[in-house]
Formats: sequence, C-alpha cells, structure tokens
Amino acid sequence: MKISKLHIDQFRHLENLDFDFTYQSGERKGESLDKICFIGQSATGKTGLLELIYEYSKNILDIEVVNGNSLFKLKSTIRDKGEVVFMIKNDSFHLRNNEIYYKGRSYKDDNNSGGSVTSLIPQKDTNTPSYFKANLISDKNIEIFEKNPIEIFEKYADLPSIKFENFVESDNYTKLFDDNVKPEMWLLLLQEILEYRKKLNQKLSELVNKGLLSNTEKLTIEYKKWQKENPNKLESFANKFNPLLEKLNLEVDLVNTEYSIPILNKRTEETIPIQNTSTGTKGLLLTFLPLFKLNTKDSIILIDEPERSLFPDMQMDLIDNYKNLAPGAQFIVATHSPFVAASFEPDERFILYFDNEGKVAVRRGSSPIGDDPNDMLYNDFGINYINKYGQEKYQEYLDLKQKIYFETDPKKKEEISEELEKLGDEYNF
Repeated sequence: MKISKLHIDQFRHLENLDFDFTYQSGERKGESLDKICFIGQSATGKTGLLELIYEYSKNILDIEVVNGNSLFKLKSTIRDKGEVVFMIKNDSFHLRNNEIYYKGRSYKDDNNSGGSVTSLIPQKDTNTPSYFKANLISDKNIEIFEKNPIEIFEKYADLPSIKFENFVESDNYTKLFDDNVKPEMWLLLLQEILEYRKKLNQKLSELVNKGLLSNTEKLTIEYKKWQKENPNKLESFANKFNPLLEKLNLEVDLVNTEYSIPILNKRTEETIPIQNTSTGTKGLLLTFLPLFKLNTKDSIILIDEPERSLFPDMQMDLIDNYKNLAPGAQFIVATHSPFVAASFEPDERFILYFDNEGKVAVRRGSSPIGDDPNDMLYNDFGINYINKYGQEKYQEYLDLKQKIYFETDPKKKEEISEELEKLGDEYNF
C-alpha cells in the first residue's frame, strides 16, 4: 500500500492543495514514491499532513461494503476532505469525498444499514500503517525497558497468551506510537527476547542445581550445546541496531541479562540502563524496535521529526537505516533537518510555504539528493544560513576588498590585505 496522490479541499488551515506522490521522470515515472519528505516552517501543516494521511490509510482498510455496493464504516475523519489515491498491490484505490473507485467498480456511501457485509479490501492485501509521533520519547514508553525481565514476567504473568495477530486487529490498539504507547505493544515487541531470557534463567538454574559450578569444563559444554539449540533472540536486533549505536560508542550487550535490551558502553565496558542514555538513543530504540519486529511489507510508515535529539552525523544516515529495516514500506517523514532532507530525491521532497496571500502552498524540492546541507537550507528550506553576525562580517569582507582596490599606499595596502586574508580564513569567505 502506497499513497500516490492527495488533493485537500479543506483540512484545518490547508486549502486547495495538490500533492503528486509519484516519480516525475526516469524508469519509474508515474510510480508511487518509496519515500516522502515534508519540509516547511512551523505552522505550515507538516504534522497535520501526517495525521491526515494516517487517518486515510488506517480507515480505508476498515471499510466494508453492504450488499456489494454501499460503503460502510467510511469514518467522518476522512469524509469530505478532498481526494486521495492509494496503490494497493497493483490496484488503484481512489477516494473522492464519499465515493470510492476500486478494481473497476464504484462504491458510494448511501447510508445503507441492512444486508450482507464484506470487507472492501481483502485482509491479505492490507497492512496497518505505523505512525511515530514527535512526542514518542517519554518516561512512560521507556519504563518497561528499565525493568529486569524477571520483574516483567511477574507483572505480566500472562505474557505468552498475548498473540500479535489478535492484538493488531483490536480496535483498542493501533500502531500509533506517541508518548503513551500501551505496555502490551512493547511486551509484544519484546516477547521473543523476554521468553529467551526466561529459558536462559531456567537453564542456568538447572546447571547450578546439577552442581556444575565446580566443573567449569562440563558447564561450558552443556551451556554451549543449549545455546546452539536456543539462539539469542536479541542478536538479530543487535545486528541492525549496532551500526547506529557505533557512532555513540555503544552497542547492544548480548551477555548482560539485567535488562530486556541492555546497552554497553564500549569504552568503559559498563552496561548502561536505558534511562541513563541520551534522549536521542532512547528515541532510536523506541523507533527501531517496532520497525524491526512489525510486519511492514506494503505498509505506510509515518515519522514526525525523526532527527529529534540526534547529532547531525546520526541524522545523515538515519533514513537509509530505516529503509534497511523496512524495505517494503513507504516512508513519509516531516523534518526540520537539512541532513535528513538530503536523503531524499528532489521528487520526494515537498516544501510547504506561505504564499503572498498568507495561505499554505506547496512546491517540490530542487537540491539533488546528498546535497550540501547549506545548499539544502538555501534552495529547499528557503533560509539564508548565514546569520546577522556572519552577514556583518561578510559585508566587512566586501568593504575591505573594495578598499584594497582603491588603496595606493603600499604599506596600508599590505595591512588591508593581511586583515582581508585573516577574515577570509576565519569565515571561509
């Protein structure tokens, strides 16, 4: 499932806006974009767009048909907002106000309340969208990662009874990751890791009870045999997560069992409780784990401000890391970071801005993918990246260049030249 077109008649302060989310040239011209980036100053509506697309993509998957032609469960959140086109598998899903065109048929919302009810979109063709909000990093969400696995088992004794396929179909739970994600979601994402820890503790207790502590050779042989039959469930996640943590001199600790996902400081060899890591590291964990565990094939993943609390060197490769985790998904992000925006092609960037009438308008990006962040700020963000202090120095630099041109005294000319050279070196003019 991918969004390919969106027209907004009226949504909050957004009016009469058209978005063509398809490639404009090349071999894939006309195909839905693999990733989309919204850029724009505050109050232009980037987050609102994410919310609208999330509601569209979530609600249309629930739509049912009465008597084969009347729509049922077309929710008010997506009524009369405009027009949207999704590609579901190879079929176009076209919604305009209260009418849907799908697989060569038209369906209308005519308030028909009786008759046989069937799903419009087959379950095998659907995958619930995931939305990571900007407020994801919270004490509430981190709480479960602070606990020892034994504590978690004691608190949630029925953990093995939680079935993911039932969980995601429940109306009470969605893949909405905000500041208050229900503990059950984190438990489901951690389930394999926690169950491995439980089996490991049981095995270690068994070996101790056999009196093998005094026979280290036999203890090692039995433990390695068990480990071969029961691979560490954390290892595959660590292989994906560690490349990002490496820049922070951290890695997932595969030996420590004190936490569900322990983090090791590679410099000091100390295990760090997740609550003692940086805000950016917490955000990475809270985003990476769901993307690693969830079925993201043919789904839409929306992320608001993925750069939050991350140093620029982490931001530069962030989108590539996300795509590696979920290669079959369409990513839609809203960002204030030129480092994140540089990971997108110009066709994939949509810049929101206020026109001369004060209304929000949209244009595509112009800087090439991987462009210098300063050029990205100037071309696509519309910002003069040199602040007033730098501009004053640049004007001083220009004045000196003009002054040296008209100066006839060799000694004064040399002094101006030295001053000009010093200022140029200092500011890279």
